[in-house]
Amino acid sequence: MHYHEKISVFLIMTSLAGITTAHAADCTEVGKRVATEQGGTLARATLDTQNGNTCVVIVLIPARDGEKPRRVEVAVPAN
Repeated sequence: MHYHEKISVFLIMTSLAGITTAHAADCTEVGKRVATEQGGTLARATLDTQNGNTCVVIVLIPARDGEKPRRVEVAVPAN
């Protein structure tokens, strides 16, 4: 993960830290927002209750400047 990607993930997680409840539909909305911010397409957003109610978001980022397409996974705390 490149430095700017780490910063982006950190900013996304802090901006979404205020989420108090998360259901599957809520995770989908969070996933859409993350995908938009990353400039990609939402591949999946699921609620993971085994790890403290987190939304696990997978975004597909298109290839740029000769690089390969990327898959970004972000875990956003639900509370």
